[in-house]
Amino acid sequence: MTLLLLFWLVGVCLRITVLAVPPVVPLLHADLHLTEAGIGWLSSLPPMLFAIAAVPGALLIARFGMVPALLTGLLLGAAGSAARGMFVSTASLFVTTVAMGAGVSIAQTVMPPLVGVWFPQRIGLATSVYINGLLVGEIIPVGLTIPFVLPLVHQSWRLDFVVWSVPVLATALLFVLCRPRRDAAGPPTIVPQRRWWPDWRDPLIWRLGLILGSVNATYFVTNAFLPDLLAAAGRPDLVSSALIAINVGQLPGSLLMLPLAERLVKRPWAYAATGLLSTFCVIAMLLTRGDWIVFWAGVLGFTGAVTLIMALALPSILSPADDVHRTTAGMFTISYSCAMVLSVVVGWLWDVTHRPLVGLAPIALGGLVIVALASTVRQVDRNSDATV
Repeated sequence: MTLLLLFWLVGVCLRITVLAVPPVVPLLHADLHLTEAGIGWLSSLPPMLFAIAAVPGALLIARFGMVPALLTGLLLGAAGSAARGMFVSTASLFVTTVAMGAGVSIAQTVMPPLVGVWFPQRIGLATSVYINGLLVGEIIPVGLTIPFVLPLVHQSWRLDFVVWSVPVLATALLFVLCRPRRDAAGPPTIVPQRRWWPDWRDPLIWRLGLILGSVNATYFVTNAFLPDLLAAAGRPDLVSSALIAINVGQLPGSLLMLPLAERLVKRPWAYAATGLLSTFCVIAMLLTRGDWIVFWAGVLGFTGAVTLIMALALPSILSPADDVHRTTAGMFTISYSCAMVLSVVVGWLWDVTHRPLVGLAPIALGGLVIVALASTVRQVDRNSDATV
């Protein structure tokens, strides 16, 4: 239970500093005179680093072990988040955001292989726990910054960033104090030349990357363009409700997976079902009006959380034990790259056609990709005797 609690706290830390930015955007406009394009670049840096820094995270795991790599990621994320408020220039804000994003990327690359080492018989449960923490970490700063934290720090966005770095630092310290003293996640002394570079010729990495990429792309792109969809439908008053629905809707999905993940993670029909439901939700959002858009946004969030948990459990199940870290790194690199590419494609189509239905249609393809790759989970080939 202690380890599961630590996993949950790490999950929170994977998003809490990233989502600290949206509530203080008006303050950034006023203080640093950032344009909308500047805010767009600032918001795109963390997902970009999630793709770029995943492979260096695998290198850290191979050279020093999983726990040292995780602590490095948490400490770098905390330091980068706090440093965002310690300098006065816009350039320093971007540089420190890059450091924070790199730390988060390293930490989240560690989690799937660490799940496989510490919970080899409960991979689905442990994955559900830390993903639930991740989803809570997306909600906490958005919900608490404006009503509680900013009044506490006298409306200072700089101190706000420092405040949200404290839980990350505290989690790193708790991990040092409470983790097992002897475990296979330490330095890999048995295999000094442990491999870390993903095998890009391995079809499994691409299949897992495309499954996770479909989930990430659907989530990030829908969040980005949902306000414009509602504005085009003549209901800008529903923007807040729809964004809350798609994000809070993830929590019931993650809670449902706590007892069910072990049963579903290796069932192809589960991926096919969530993929089809995801596609249906996107189409329903495009074709319906008013409150129904909010409803289907909530269902899409629920479906995405279920698929996300199953997808993140797969590297520990399908890969040889000593390859989980580099499979995870490759999967993250592909998945977050898919999200960025789809965002550009959707924006371009919308600008060219001026039709929300045409512009957002590619999002529906994400669910169909999951359906097409559902049989991937049959290829259970984990070498439980490999050195970790």
